[in-house]
This record gives sequence, C-alpha cells and structure tokens, in this order.
Amino acid sequence: MNRHRFCRRAIGLGAALVAMAWSARELTPFAAAQTPDPVPAFKVDPAWPKPLPNKWAIGPVSGITTDARDHVWIIHRGEAVKQAGAMPAPPVIEFDAAGNVVQTWGGPGAGYDWHQQVHGITVDGNDRVWISGNGDGDNHILVFTRQGKFVRQIGRAGASGGSNDTANLARATQMRVDLQSHEVYVSDGEQNQNHRVIVFDSENGRYKRHWGAYGEKPDDAAAKAPVDPAGPPPRQFGNAVHCVRIDRDGLVYVCDRSNGRFQIFRKDGVFQKEIFIAKESAVDAAVGDLDFSPDQKFVYVGDSGHQKVWILRRDRLEVVGSFGERGPGAGQFATTLHDLTVDSKGNVYTGEAASAGRVQKFVLLGEGR
Repeated sequence: MNRHRFCRRAIGLGAALVAMAWSARELTPFAAAQTPDPVPAFKVDPAWPKPLPNKWAIGPVSGITTDARDHVWIIHRGEAVKQAGAMPAPPVIEFDAAGNVVQTWGGPGAGYDWHQQVHGITVDGNDRVWISGNGDGDNHILVFTRQGKFVRQIGRAGASGGSNDTANLARATQMRVDLQSHEVYVSDGEQNQNHRVIVFDSENGRYKRHWGAYGEKPDDAAAKAPVDPAGPPPRQFGNAVHCVRIDRDGLVYVCDRSNGRFQIFRKDGVFQKEIFIAKESAVDAAVGDLDFSPDQKFVYVGDSGHQKVWILRRDRLEVVGSFGERGPGAGQFATTLHDLTVDSKGNVYTGEAASAGRVQKFVLLGEGR
C-alpha cells in the first residue's frame, strides 16, 4: 500500500475514533467470582479532551502522566500526522482537568538531543518534565522545566553498551522520581535492547545502581533466547521493560510487557514478588503500564493484549475487576492501550498508540459490586 495512502487512512481512523467517542458508555467492572469486594466503577467522558486549537491532530500517544495540579500531560508522535498532510500538535501537550490545552512544546533545540522517537513522560514533584525515547540512537533521557526549558540530559545519543552500561540507556520507556532520595528510576528499555531498571541521581544524573528481573544482573544474550511457554518463568525481562512505578510503601513495580507480568522490588533492587496477568487466557497479556488509586487500595494494569484495564487489590495483588474492551467506540481500545495514569480524584486516563492515537478519560463513579 502506498505509504501516504496508509497514513491518510490512519488519520482517518483516528478521526473516526474521536467521532465515535461521543456516545458515552458506562463501564461496569467485571468482578472476579472468588471475591465479594467492592470494586471501582467508571464511566467514559466522551467530551474529554476538548478539540485542539489550530486544527492540530494527535498521533500515537506513547506517554501520559498527571501532575500535582491534576493536569494531564501526554507525549505523542506526529510523524504519521505530517505524512497524511495534516498538522500535528507539538509533541508535549498539557491539559487541565477540564480537557483544555494549557500549553504545548517540544522538539529539537540547543544543548540536547531530541529523541528520534519519543516514548515516556513524567512530571515530578518539582515540576520537572522527564522524557524518554525508543527510536534508533535513543540512549538517553531528557529533563525540562514545566515550560519546556532544557535542564539536563542523562546518557548520550547513539551510545549504548547494553544492560550493564552505567552511563547510557537503550530505548528507555518510563521514569519515576523519588524526591526524598533524589533518585530517578528508569525502565530500560524496549525492542529487545536493555532489560533492566536503572537508577540515577535526579539532581546531577550520576549513576546509582541497576538490576534485572528477580533483582539479578541483567544478561542481554539470555534475555533474547526463546521462552518455553511450558517451562518456568524467564529469569530475564523480555523485549520491553515498559513501566516503573513506586507505591507509598516504597516498593518499585516494573512492567515486563512481553512476559505478561509485573515484578515488585525494594528500592535497593531486592526482588519481592511477581504477578502474572490473565495467565490462563488464550490471549497473551501485554502488561504495558500500571498506576494506583489515590488511596492505593487498587492497582490499575493496562493490558494491550486484551485491550483492557485490570483492577487488582493492592494488598492481595488479586484481580477483582476490569474495564474496557477491544473496539473503536468510547470506552473501548482500538489502537493499542499503551499507557495510563490516575489523578487525585481517582479518574483514569489512557493513551492509545499504533497508527492513530487517542486519549480517553474514565470518570470514577465510586465502588460497587
């Protein structure tokens, strides 16, 4: 198929998704039969976000986060939009709680290497914006002020020595900042590059420590070996170490997307436990992101294999419900559920990647059975 015709169709799909999102649907969670616990219920808000100014369009949404103001930030890839002859929004977009665009910025500039393909975004408690990339040569992460002024680059573009290189990354996916210890945790990386979590000093970029699956030293050769579905769980992270989060108890959660699991560690890298998602399903789970309810009673896990968000009780790490399904309508996921975030009111926001991107808001209705 002609590349430009494909891109035009991709943008058309994105427009169709937005149009179909105007039919609101309430999402009744599926409650696991073995537990009577009340679970959160959500309703999609089809009018969020509001239309972008300047006839801008959003491409694949590779990262989404909330800040202390309950503003939602996304980072997206505009190349497909440009190839279709439309006008992409700048890569970084900040929305307020009502879905209005507050500001946009991003792209090449003096003093840093803008990513060949953007991936993750987070805003720390000091209003610094952290960005990662997963394109060729994206062996670094970038730090900016809230207004987009460059602060720091960790790693060097085009330089990677594998999973035990302490100076560079390889297609890192997400970052989370621990303000008390002045550390940034990075899930590194994707497309079968690095297979680890790495920690840097968040104030000067100096290396602190790193670890692989089960808290062991990562081994890239072993990680790329075929996995036996009937055998024991792989001792290495798979081809996408796709998320990192820190809970209020100081435990570090890491998404191992291709292996359908997340692992939990202490901050020093000591392994605690692992959770497989929908392990008995005929469809392989793809654990791409997770976040916590404001009271941290629940963990929300984004699964692009099943195109849904699983709801787990954090104390037992058991599935108690889910919402979303495969499809193009409001409250469904059509172009790969890639990332999610939760605001202080318990609302969940999701980003969809692949050929056409979309952002959705799921309003918390409360807890039911």
